Amino acid sequence: MNTLIQEINRKAEHCPCGRHVRIEMHCSIGQGVLLQLPDYLTQVQCRNVLIVCDSNTWHAAGQKVARMLQQAGLSHQVCSVAPDALGDVIADEQSIVEIMLETTSETDCILAVGPGTIHDLVRFVCAKLHKRFISVPTAASVDGFTSAGAPLIIRGTKKTIQTTSPAAMFADTDVMMQAPKSLTAAGFGDMLGKYTSLADWKFSRETANEPFCPVVYELTQEALACCVEAIDEIACGTEAGIRKLFEALTISGFAMLLADHSRSASGAEHHLSHYWEMDGIRNGKKQLLHGAKVGVAAIIIARLYRGLAEDDRFPYGAIFRDIPQPEQLAALLHAVGAPTTPEELGIGSSLVERSLKEAFLLRERSTGLRWINMNNGWDFLNRN
Repeated sequence: MNTLIQEINRKAEHCPCGRHVRIEMHCSIGQGVLLQLPDYLTQVQCRNVLIVCDSNTWHAAGQKVARMLQQAGLSHQVCSVAPDALGDVIADEQSIVEIMLETTSETDCILAVGPGTIHDLVRFVCAKLHKRFISVPTAASVDGFTSAGAPLIIRGTKKTIQTTSPAAMFADTDVMMQAPKSLTAAGFGDMLGKYTSLADWKFSRETANEPFCPVVYELTQEALACCVEAIDEIACGTEAGIRKLFEALTISGFAMLLADHSRSASGAEHHLSHYWEMDGIRNGKKQLLHGAKVGVAAIIIARLYRGLAEDDRFPYGAIFRDIPQPEQLAALLHAVGAPTTPEELGIGSSLVERSLKEAFLLRERSTGLRWINMNNGWDFLNRN
């Protein structure tokens, strides 16, 4: 991965878009790489470490990390982020304050030991307090581990804030293989959402002249292709399958970091997912896995966009014709044991309908879903 980072930076130097953030990160992915962590911390002179985890990830990897730090003579504290009344750890103001209270002036770095939520909290705190951020993923569940964007719930609203990327990541496939299969399936769902997010990004370039980078686009597209090619190994949960999935997720994160925005990885399918998440929080419902929501939302958006593409009156049909048919996406998700319908997630038809009419308002981005809502597109689709 470190060689790949160098190659990505070289490609970016010659990219015509001219807008890139150079990737500076140590990245280790594979079996047993967690053992490299104490030596790295010693080399970068981090001797006072805060481990941030939750009750599940403490047992998955946090306890082992704490033991290794102690054996290496490194001082450490542990912040286990408390769940809400439903047992969910939420990336909100309360959790942010909890971590900040455990961070002292002597803290050299903060280790995010866990899934995407723990990482989003830690990257925000590290950016605000100017601490070194180290990533220790415990599941191949999302693509945001190596990005700088932190999707947070602020006063009940989902907002993505550009913060900081990790200085280093140690992704041990031995740990990730032990994660629940639903988390691996969610990671695959998050990757599958790139079919519609990449189409939306092209659409935003054509309709709103939004920033577009061919290097970032191709990087994400190649990661998606490699992920889909490895579907049998991913479905079986082999070490090779988990590693290939996590590498694809990591590269998608690199792409967002390079572009300094998430357009390559987040389109209308993510807007639906965020809308559903916010609705669940408002109504006191247990939270659903991000990637599971994204995968189902990608099927819904693919169906809409394919409908537009098949009508010659729609001026941007060529952009959406490359999106797989919704049945193909459903088959891929089914193969890894991921949900394929809102009903499987416990999401009712009324919420889906509301999200299709309102979710595009969550971000100031030109997407196919925004076009449908702003140009009488529903009447257009109903005539087909």
